Amino acid sequence: MTTERPPFTSASFYRYLKEGRMMGVRCQQCGDLSATPRPICRACHSQDLEWTPLSGRGELTTFTAISIAPTVMAEKGFGRNNPYCSGIVTLDEGPRVSAFIAEVDARNPESIPLGLALEVDFSAVDQDRPGLVFKPR
Repeated sequence: MTTERPPFTSASFYRYLKEGRMMGVRCQQCGDLSATPRPICRACHSQDLEWTPLSGRGELTTFTAISIAPTVMAEKGFGRNNPYCSGIVTLDEGPRVSAFIAEVDARNPESIPLGLALEVDFSAVDQDRPGLVFKPR
């Protein structure tokens, strides 16, 4: 019996998030691991890839507090008087991802330490416009 694997697309990646799983893509030729979907290995250009589970845990590498919000964030109440935090998270497995950082005070960026231990917050994944959300652990 053969099971068909989902394509290596953003749609598949977000479907996994909606299911409460964070998945990455590993190259079967060179072992390169990517936290974002891609149909070709960025290291060796092989197409011999597989979905692989990621822990969804990592640490905050860098961030910015954003007070000029795009429409989707303004609809969630963010803006000049209520900035939000966007950051780069280095996953325990090594790859880095860009994500919304929840449960931190973006009005006081000095209070947000680099190296902050984070985990994916599956309960905060927007079912209509999914994206990565991390929170302190």
